[in-house]
Amino acid sequence: MYQKDLDLERNWHALLSELERLLEKKPKDLNGVLFIIGLQELGRGAKNFSKEEKQDLMHIAICKVLSLAGYYELEGLDADGWPHWKLIQKLPHFDLLEQEKLLKMHVLEYFEKEYNWHFADPKINPHTI
Repeated sequence: MYQKDLDLERNWHALLSELERLLEKKPKDLNGVLFIIGLQELGRGAKNFSKEEKQDLMHIAICKVLSLAGYYELEGLDADGWPHWKLIQKLPHFDLLEQEKLLKMHVLEYFEKEYNWHFADPKINPHTI
């Protein structure tokens, strides 16, 4: 398990470095990456969002990345174009550290599936973000 944790952290830092290169600003933490995913999934680009909208963007991101593991399913878009998700499989009960690992694993999977980024490789070769 120890090597798996090291690999996860190595891949996570590769993702952060690549996002910094593309965005010219490094996300501070998991929440920053989730915010970026939420923006991508909303598809409206960067703008000034209220605190509540920022929380909603992070919720969109969490549902999207956990949908890759079958926990959530997209229900559709509301009248304002915001995606809504429904829980289809109960989430495991984890402590905070395990929750963070689960999210990081699925965030990495998101970038691999959505953008064809490969984190096992020393160089990440994104097509677009």
